[in-house]
Amino acid sequence: MSKVTSENEILEASKKAIESLYGPQIEDLKLRVVFPFPNEKQRDSWDTQVTFLKNGLQYTVDLMIQESDGMITNARLIDTMKPL
Repeated sequence: MSKVTSENEILEASKKAIESLYGPQIEDLKLRVVFPFPNEKQRDSWDTQVTFLKNGLQYTVDLMIQESDGMITNARLIDTMKPL
């Protein structure tokens, strides 16, 4: 994969990772927050939270995305809930 620097590229890398983990039947994938990691001046990754719907539940997942190649180095389920 190519370098990931823009919000659209982060969203595309996130979508690929979420579909790999949860399957293609996800809906309404959104970037919740995006932080440079480890900091703004020496960024090498993106710490990203995404939300999506699947089977009537809303999932929030934290992803660590390498800026240089879009590889996911960490994925963590934060929350699962019924949408309001």
